[in-house]
Amino acid sequence: MSEILIFGGTTEGRELAVFCAEYKIPVTVSVTTSYGESLLSDDIRILTGKLNAEQIDLLLHSYQYNLVIDATHPYAAEVTRNIRSACETSGIRYIRLIRQKSKIYGETVRNLPELIRILNQNQKIILSTLGSKSIPELMQIREYQKRLWVRVLPSAEFQKLPDFPENHIIAEKPPFSTEQNILHIQKSGAEILLTKESGTVGGYPEKIKAVQKCGIRMITLLRPDENGCTLEEIKNLLRKEMLSE
Repeated sequence: MSEILIFGGTTEGRELAVFCAEYKIPVTVSVTTSYGESLLSDDIRILTGKLNAEQIDLLLHSYQYNLVIDATHPYAAEVTRNIRSACETSGIRYIRLIRQKSKIYGETVRNLPELIRILNQNQKIILSTLGSKSIPELMQIREYQKRLWVRVLPSAEFQKLPDFPENHIIAEKPPFSTEQNILHIQKSGAEILLTKESGTVGGYPEKIKAVQKCGIRMITLLRPDENGCTLEEIKNLLRKEMLSE
């Protein structure tokens, strides 16, 4: 079977890479960070580093991949657009791996501007688990230096952000249990927890249990609507293609 390129960085992407390795399917996995690389085994070919549109296009034209599987984060819309566009240009088959949805708890918003409008209607303490990329927009919240706490992956990139109080940063690596979420809520004094629609693999159920036990609000940033295949559907497709060879 010809080589597959997986754009990973998610739990599903890692699981699919392991699946390919177990079935002796030639695979390369592209991840953004050294942390993402550390989660993959040594017998998988890994490309590490953030790629822009031109770099993705160059990668696809410089190596003869048979299939590209986009297993990037559900909220990485720009990266997905770049990967899809590069596949169309190079004529490589493209499959989007979509995360299965889970039941949503509490309030929901479609975008960050809507979320900020809601948060500016009160003075409550906020704990954001939306990731470091959302912080510049969240700094539009009134009195954010007093009200806003963030939980992020430990990284040098985050430390470069200006004007954000260091003592309001919880820098830890997932996965987070219900108990850890409770500890972070208590540490921040949060009255509102912000989260993405991350599903079961992204620790969403544990956040629900934590806010319920702490008696605080939870606001979920809904993921963009998109079409694609689930992890199991892609595994089944690869099995069928292996049998047909």
